[in-house]
Amino acid sequence: MAESSGSSWRRAGFAGAAIGVLAAGAAAGVAVERLTVGRSVRQKARLALDATGPYGGLRGTPGRALADDGTVLHYEVDEVEADAPPARRRRLFGRREPAPVTVVFSHGYCLNQDSWHFQRAALRGLVRTVHWDQRSHGRSGHGASQAGPDGVPVSIDRLGRDLKAVLDAAAPEGPLVLVGHSMGGMTVMALAEQYPELIRDRVVGVALVGTSAGKLGEVTYGLPLAGVNAVRRVLPGVLRALGSQAELVERGRRATADLFAGLIKKYSFASKDVDPAVARFAERMIESTPIDVVAAFYPAFAEHDKAAALAAFRELPVLALAGDNDLVTPSSHTEAIAALLPDAELVIVPDAGHLVMLEHPEAVTDRLADLLVRSGAVPAGEGFRTR
Repeated sequence: MAESSGSSWRRAGFAGAAIGVLAAGAAAGVAVERLTVGRSVRQKARLALDATGPYGGLRGTPGRALADDGTVLHYEVDEVEADAPPARRRRLFGRREPAPVTVVFSHGYCLNQDSWHFQRAALRGLVRTVHWDQRSHGRSGHGASQAGPDGVPVSIDRLGRDLKAVLDAAAPEGPLVLVGHSMGGMTVMALAEQYPELIRDRVVGVALVGTSAGKLGEVTYGLPLAGVNAVRRVLPGVLRALGSQAELVERGRRATADLFAGLIKKYSFASKDVDPAVARFAERMIESTPIDVVAAFYPAFAEHDKAAALAAFRELPVLALAGDNDLVTPSSHTEAIAALLPDAELVIVPDAGHLVMLEHPEAVTDRLADLLVRSGAVPAGEGFRTR
């Protein structure tokens, strides 16, 4: 056992060195900042942003859904406000009243429901929305199937069943619009594959944001192909080793916060002028995901292949949207989704990275509001205005 543990940590060291070399471009910017801005100043700036940042504070009526393996899934509902200001309704939907519909938002890997902050704020009170935390993320319980020595890595199919449990609890009847970002989009695809009758009978619109139907093993993350392939071969074992020493790893993450902040910014955003409060908000969400959760979920992406499941959306209004400089799920994957759904609206947002809904929130909210009109969730009539 000791020899096996030592071998795992040697692999972790080798992979860590490789990852460090591959990440040199991102780390270089952090290193320059270190030379010009003192560490205590950076720490104070982060604390100030944490204290005053306005993002992630929206809360709704809480609820709990029980997954089929016993995992408790946290969701929140924002109901329609009867006295919502008419001007807000007109801004998003023209002069017509929204029809009874529930818009369900599924978030991505290492994030939580608050990643939809801007879209939630825009739709709040105007349409019924459900925001939920995927298992082991946010306020949801740690995945029961992943717990203990016999725990198994999570699968995208498992997440699809989780979403079904949330729908049964939070929106058991009425039309649905399903919105998913990154892993959340994959979750929506898994739901469609396992419950095609639900899609046929109740879903009136789908938005797939910065996501992929498969072939994620071909993604290079903007790095040299040979180096990526080398890291990819050892990374699952490395993550398992790190996950078994979670407390030690978390201390290391805190000690290298500056480096991780640079990497998070590189892989989340493409704009040069991202609001520092938004960037710090993204950091907090990603930092809050424990390393054992990162390890448990990672293998699911290599196995993900849901291109065939997209057929369930063929007769529906679909929005396929991505940032043009997404290094995590490149926009070519969104284009591939649109190619399989020729009637889908394909939107590639300029100067945008993986967290496009935080980086360019108005662009994403505009297209979501338009999807609600096209899906019949909001009756068409007097035009569509967002400003």
